[in-house]
Amino acid sequence: MLTKLVNNLVENTLEVSFADAGLAGMCRNERELIRKCGVVRAKKIQQRIKTLKAAETLADMRSLPGRCHELHGDLAGHLSLDLDHPYRLLFRPVGDPGLGPGSGLDWSAVSAVTIVGIADTHD
Repeated sequence: MLTKLVNNLVENTLEVSFADAGLAGMCRNERELIRKCGVVRAKKIQQRIKTLKAAETLADMRSLPGRCHELHGDLAGHLSLDLDHPYRLLFRPVGDPGLGPGSGLDWSAVSAVTIVGIADTHD
């Protein structure tokens, strides 16, 4: 019974992938992440990825720390989570979840995301 419950919980979480092997390797290797991003940002990146993986859909992210929000302009179709100012964890939904209320992304239909980078989106 417990195994079935655990498997069900794992199956109902947001799937998180990476846009390329280099980014995946850096995010999965704490030492490299700290070397490239510093201790504070590395810790925030790890927290945000863990939170994404724990969410059932992207809609769950609306009420959690990190100020998850849709981006506009050149980064339309992407979302970001706050790290240390001004850096953000950038990601995009996998597939086409469609539009939700107000012509934005239907967050409740997003069950998988791809992390595409770590950047200052204000440059």
